[in-house]
Amino acid sequence: MSQSKQKVGFATHIMAGGIAGMAEALACQPLDTIKVRMQLSKSGLRPGTKPRGFIATGVQIVKRETPLALYKGLGAVLSGIIPKMAIRFAAFETYKNALADKQTGKTSTGMVFVAGLGAGVTEAVAVVTPMEVVKIRLQAQQHSLADPLEIPRYRNAAHAVYTIIREEGVSALYRGVSLTALRQATNQGANFTAYQEIKKFALRMQPDLPELPSYQHMIIGLISGAMGPFSNAPIDTIKTRLQKMPAKPGETAWSRITKIAGDMWRQEGFKSFYKGITPRVLRVAPGQAIVFAVYERVRKVIETVQTEEQDTYSE
Repeated sequence: MSQSKQKVGFATHIMAGGIAGMAEALACQPLDTIKVRMQLSKSGLRPGTKPRGFIATGVQIVKRETPLALYKGLGAVLSGIIPKMAIRFAAFETYKNALADKQTGKTSTGMVFVAGLGAGVTEAVAVVTPMEVVKIRLQAQQHSLADPLEIPRYRNAAHAVYTIIREEGVSALYRGVSLTALRQATNQGANFTAYQEIKKFALRMQPDLPELPSYQHMIIGLISGAMGPFSNAPIDTIKTRLQKMPAKPGETAWSRITKIAGDMWRQEGFKSFYKGITPRVLRVAPGQAIVFAVYERVRKVIETVQTEEQDTYSE
């Protein structure tokens, strides 16, 4: 089994990660749209009113904008999530191998966490930040898709990129990059570490199994995927608000972050930092369950095909 693992190449991680990312996006986009709307919502500020919840937000979107509105920003997500997942898994495996003990070839739990941190920062800078700026701008638009006369500011992902660059400059696509990198780093550090450790435990408990079945990969991914959102929800909420609004002349990124955080604390209270946590966990945890299950399955198929080809050529 160790020999087959050594044969896994960079291209395999790229391909398996990309396919896994596409599967996750198609399954979980509605939950992400609800999360973004909840994070941007100012409902509940008036005395005697409560913030709009997860179900109520979803129902409102469907009623006012049609069910297709739950998939707003999907184009931006698909164009970004496939390279994001490819980069995530390829970067993680690269960092993990580089941090492995030179004599044993094994990577300690601490170094797995560091590799996860590195993978999160890499994907944040390379793909996630510009993708999320575009996605959030599209998701924040509350126009009805059933009314052709109601023209939104951004028609699609490509038009949003063009408009943002024309009106705000290329740097606007990297607004919130520091917060995004921090969020992705903590997400993937916790995610990969938990996944690897629980997977090792599951294999130890089932010594007769050469590989875990897909449903077990999904359960492990579900558990590991839920850890990140609870640890960095305030970062994600501030980042969402930062990326929605155009920058004002003379404002630094840090001054905008502190202003947003201060306004949230004074006007909406501590709970506002955890707005959208329910749909985020419901999106991220099942998303990671899908990602890891698909990734492990696709990687196994590619390894099998490559092994069969090698056997054929050796004959």
